[in-house]
Amino acid sequence: MTVPPQPPAQYPAAVPPPPPSGRWQPERVDAMPGTDFGLVQLRVEPITSGLAIGSLLAGIGSILVSMLVVCFGLAGASEGWGGWVAGAFTLLSVAAGGGAVAIGVVSRRQIRRSGQTGQVRFTGAGLGMAGIVCGSIGAGIALLSLALTLVLQISV
Repeated sequence: MTVPPQPPAQYPAAVPPPPPSGRWQPERVDAMPGTDFGLVQLRVEPITSGLAIGSLLAGIGSILVSMLVVCFGLAGASEGWGGWVAGAFTLLSVAAGGGAVAIGVVSRRQIRRSGQTGQVRFTGAGLGMAGIVCGSIGAGIALLSLALTLVLQISV
């Protein structure tokens, strides 16, 4: 039994062009001197800064924990344990608020320095500022609530 000869392998089809959605669009084309070629630099789409998002989440967490300081401080002021519990949650709220402020400042610096040609451009400066504000407010509420709890506990 003989095997019939196979036709020669065909070359693969040409590489398809990029999708028409425009994901990869040239930002500029630089001619290469002395050749018929050019160098294409593609546009890089902006990305929301993860640091800015983290700053906002930490700031919101700081505000939520500061509400626990208020609740536990007022509930336990007359029984003597409110100051201890409020103090523990105050430390957590101030740590989260301070982290939110620090990360917010770093994210705004990252956003300001990004966006040069050919590099990733970060967005989210407003998120970073909101994280700074929420972190400051959360830490402030926690400290004021602790002071109120200690005053109430001492006066009772």
